[in-house]
Amino acid sequence: MTVRLARISTEPLSVPAHTAAVDDARMGAEITFVGRVRDHDPDAATGVVALEYSAHPDAEAALHALAVAAIGDTDAIVAVSHRIGRLEVGEAAVVVAVAAPHRQVAYEVSRELIESIKHSLPIWKRQIDADGSAVWKGLGG
Repeated sequence: MTVRLARISTEPLSVPAHTAAVDDARMGAEITFVGRVRDHDPDAATGVVALEYSAHPDAEAALHALAVAAIGDTDAIVAVSHRIGRLEVGEAAVVVAVAAPHRQVAYEVSRELIESIKHSLPIWKRQIDADGSAVWKGLGG
């Protein structure tokens, strides 16, 4: 198992940096997932203009542990980052890149990791709506 990158960042996330981190001639499949701030939420009365993410001080270590768990006993390689701070519509909040010998493993590791991030990573988001209202969305995504 290899986690080449697991980072919590206040800076914009680079998809090319993540794909470069998992580049490996032994791997036949590469999956990239990008979670972006969208302009709507089914529960909001108006459009969404931004999300503000905050993280527990141990979030980066937790992110690394989630990546290790998602890899399990596979030969997959992972690079993952989650952004914190204020993000505008269209900005990347999370990037996951997975390389594996075969596509099924790459898909499975990527899905397991993004789901565990959503449900277990100690990051909270505050959604800012166009009408000026704001609501906390809780643990994870």
